[in-house]
Amino acid sequence: MNRNSANKVILVGYLGNQPEMRYTPNDIMTTTFNLATNFFWRDEEGEFQERTDWHRVVAWRSLAEYAKSLKKGQLLYVEGRLQSREWTDKDNNKHFVTEVIAETLTMLGARKKGESGGNGNDSAKKDQG
Repeated sequence: MNRNSANKVILVGYLGNQPEMRYTPNDIMTTTFNLATNFFWRDEEGEFQERTDWHRVVAWRSLAEYAKSLKKGQLLYVEGRLQSREWTDKDNNKHFVTEVIAETLTMLGARKKGESGGNGNDSAKKDQG
């Protein structure tokens, strides 16, 4: 078996929505949110262009607990891995999604007035085990 592969994602972007927390049927907490990243370049005419990509991020267990306190618009560092899945809905339509399974979440930048904490960089890592 060849084990020479890697699946690692690092994103720095802005929360596009309030995180959504729920529990699985096995009572495991999960939180999802969308993260926006921007790419800038100059076109052939020398004009600056920008593209925004949206990434669906999923956090589990204690990392989900941390993620549910994040706020729309916050700058966030996300480290994790890509996972793709597909399913068929009740109308027999197939769906396919690729998600970032978070392993580390870190708030970046200064905190807003009135928020608690020290240097403005709070972080959490997934449960080991």
